[in-house]
Amino acid sequence: MSEWAILAIAGGVFIILGIASVLWGRQEQKKMDEALTTHTDVREFISHWPERPQPGALKAGGWIALSLGILMAIIGLIAWAIVGS
Repeated sequence: MSEWAILAIAGGVFIILGIASVLWGRQEQKKMDEALTTHTDVREFISHWPERPQPGALKAGGWIALSLGILMAIIGLIAWAIVGS
């Protein structure tokens, strides 16, 4: 197996991790919003204070991993096709 195939496989792993992270962030945001609806104090629901960055960080990191994974996979596949195995 050539080093270009390893780059393409690593890109695939990043794609999978990125998708999982984005979906996990969406799920956490949904859980947080549903938990806020049970409170009688609507200030936290309306103003989103105190700020909880965890779901946003998961989604942002997921999009970064997804874009890097796509880039790595494309470069690895192109180089693998050009150079050969």
